[in-house]
Amino acid sequence: MKSLPKQIEDSVLRKVLKRMHYPLEVMLLCVRWYAAYSLSTRNLEDMMQERGVEVDHSTVHRWSLKILPVMAKVFRSRKRSVGLNWRMDETYIRVDGEWKYLYRAVDKLGHTVDFLLTAKRDHAAARRFFERAIGLHGIPEKITIDRSGANTAAVNSIVADSGIDLELRQSKYLNNLVEQDHRGIKRRTRPMLGFKQFHCAAKLIAGIETMHMIKKGQLDCPDGQVASAADQFYSLAF
Repeated sequence: MKSLPKQIEDSVLRKVLKRMHYPLEVMLLCVRWYAAYSLSTRNLEDMMQERGVEVDHSTVHRWSLKILPVMAKVFRSRKRSVGLNWRMDETYIRVDGEWKYLYRAVDKLGHTVDFLLTAKRDHAAARRFFERAIGLHGIPEKITIDRSGANTAAVNSIVADSGIDLELRQSKYLNNLVEQDHRGIKRRTRPMLGFKQFHCAAKLIAGIETMHMIKKGQLDCPDGQVASAADQFYSLAF
């Protein structure tokens, strides 16, 4: 198993992992695999057992809930800027037997702008997503959406309240880009067979989205360094 740099001892994860007794490289490996690949926690339990590490599947799940939100937060602070032409759409995520809504946007190159899991699909949820995305990346020149009335109202209300100059387009064809990008997230969440709790879903999806963006080259590496997706993920820990 690949060892991690010594700087990991000063990890931003130290506080959340202070009562966990496994080596950090083991925990990060399991969490990365869980976020990146279509594996269940029981798959990971078996895979680690083959490597001589005894870990229960529920422990892997607990690690993921603690580690992934921290990694996602660090990633947001080191995320590359995106283009000014956004395509926004929402997709469905099952939580406790009910459909919830994952708002997502990409730029015209397919880079993820932002994401937000919400309980409802309405004007308030759409506006919260747009405000969060604009807060992270600034004001875009164009936003393309489908013909959703809630999304249209959200953008129009932001423009009216702030006076920003923003072009809103409604085009199913142009929005194919973000709809195709949903597949990378749904491919990973599908083996999970639905989430039990909303806050758990939000934490795990944040990790899945983070790995998805790393694979798309959206982490700003120092001095233009080229690193594998695995090394980029681990770099978020220190």
